[in-house]
Amino acid sequence: MLGRLSLLLTFWLIASVASAETFVFTAIPDEDETRLQKRFQAVADYLAEELEVDVRFVPVKSYAAAVSAFRNDQVQLAWFGALSGVQARERVEGSQALAQGAEDEEFFTYIIAHKSTGLEPDSGLTDAMRDMTFTFGSKGSTSGRLVPEYYLREQFGEAPDEVFSRVGYSGNHSRTASLVASGAYQLGALNYTVWETELETGNIDPDDAYVVYKTPRYPNYQWSIRGDVDERFGEGFTDKVRQALLNMDDSAMLESFPRSKFIPASNDDYAVIRDVAQEIGLID
Repeated sequence: MLGRLSLLLTFWLIASVASAETFVFTAIPDEDETRLQKRFQAVADYLAEELEVDVRFVPVKSYAAAVSAFRNDQVQLAWFGALSGVQARERVEGSQALAQGAEDEEFFTYIIAHKSTGLEPDSGLTDAMRDMTFTFGSKGSTSGRLVPEYYLREQFGEAPDEVFSRVGYSGNHSRTASLVASGAYQLGALNYTVWETELETGNIDPDDAYVVYKTPRYPNYQWSIRGDVDERFGEGFTDKVRQALLNMDDSAMLESFPRSKFIPASNDDYAVIRDVAQEIGLID
């Protein structure tokens, strides 16, 4: 009798461990990795309490790695830029954009210039930029590559490689800011929130680099979730995650994004991003 009871207890323990899945999320590496780890660990702790499951944040080294992790079910939730979100959701059936920052409905990119260019602040996209050096952020970045490349092509009628003497990819927005401020590149494209944060924290001297062009507004960052999470974590789990994100009201946590709050988002909100990416050949 005791042996049978022990066997049943063993089976129960194994089943309990197997069902206690960890909900894993990641984020595109748009800033310095140390900052990302700090801000998203706070999010992991918050979600664990709200969702009543184990939650773990896993950092990735590139935008492409974030998309791959989502596709391969290494993560179930991700904080994506608009382009990486479109790419990820197309690879996993039923995946949804859940929430975006209030600021992400109308996001924009800055093109900044080093003082040595002689360009005037807010002077726009001009022929004086030709043959200068230019750095984007990550190749898969919406604000650091897709959108600024679209408007550069529209203005000059040519690909960036044909307009500038050298084109680079810094890997993230804060790196773009520092490369231009140091003069390593004469021009660069980055999202406005990172630029303003770099100025506020004193990482960039505004006398060394400044904004020369601001793109029209577009939808950007969002939380996206895989289409199979309800099967794994229980019916209605997707809605619970969405509500937890929308309910996030800790000012310090939101400031780390930086966002004032999260609002509902849907896949349809990013149809324009998919169209632009197709037009310049970044997706099929």
